[in-house]
Amino acid sequence: MFQDPGYLHGIHLFNQRAYFECHEVLEEVWTPLRGPHRLFLQSLIHCAVALYHYERANPDGARRQLRKALKKLAGYLPEYAGVDTLSLYNDALRWRDAIISGSPLPDLRLMKLTPALQSQMQA
Repeated sequence: MFQDPGYLHGIHLFNQRAYFECHEVLEEVWTPLRGPHRLFLQSLIHCAVALYHYERANPDGARRQLRKALKKLAGYLPEYAGVDTLSLYNDALRWRDAIISGSPLPDLRLMKLTPALQSQMQA
């Protein structure tokens, strides 16, 4: 669905755990958009910013961003624009719960992709 190279690069950065950079790249794609794609990208940006806050020892900021991400991402389940949004949503719930309880986040903080987007990114 998204052919924009910035979108693909943003997902790649997220999966490389370069959350700040991911947020910057996806924001460039997000800014001119209108409609449902805009809200979806915003949910991904919130996830990236949440993990960036977490890495910078700001659990309150991470929790707030995850709350926003979950609210927006809920409208795009189970998959959207090549992203397995159900997995991302469930991961974000686990991240939020870990932050609230003061536990470390689960090791895997990746955005799972549909096979079509995986092959597009590998091309």
